[in-house]
Amino acid sequence: MHLIKRVSTLIGTLISNLACIFLLTGCVEDLNPSSKDLREDQILTAENFTAITTLNESIILEDELLTHDAVVLYFTMWCSLCDQHMDHMRRYIIDDYPNVRFLMVDYVSGNIDQAHSSQLNSGYADLTVLVDNENALLTSFNATMASVIVIDDQNNILLNEDYKNGSRLIDTLKAL
Repeated sequence: MHLIKRVSTLIGTLISNLACIFLLTGCVEDLNPSSKDLREDQILTAENFTAITTLNESIILEDELLTHDAVVLYFTMWCSLCDQHMDHMRRYIIDDYPNVRFLMVDYVSGNIDQAHSSQLNSGYADLTVLVDNENALLTSFNATMASVIVIDDQNNILLNEDYKNGSRLIDTLKAL
């Protein structure tokens, strides 16, 4: 009798644990998503926008695309991960693509003065930073922290994903 009760308890515990596993994983949820760009068969275009820089200058996308092969937007929160990404871009990518306009997008500081202060305190006075204080760009590109967007001179969005190690950005820029 004692053995039957113990086996019954073990089976109940096992079923309970399996139920928890299914709930935590969402049954079929992929806990290791790929970095595959899901836009392969789609051609998305960027709407023209005007944004203000930390130096209080206006940047208009269509004007930038008249004089550059592409525009790269990187969305920063000035955190350590964003610092690593921007430093990587500055050291290993930006100088190799002189005909591409690189624009960092501050969507958290709230105003030009705070964004400029964050830019200087983080050591990025040499980069152009857009102030997205109303999150218009963030919303328009469905971006988040560390998103990198590449827009070609035909307004096609060639890349819209997390920066990760920058390899997809480099591949995209090489293909221009």
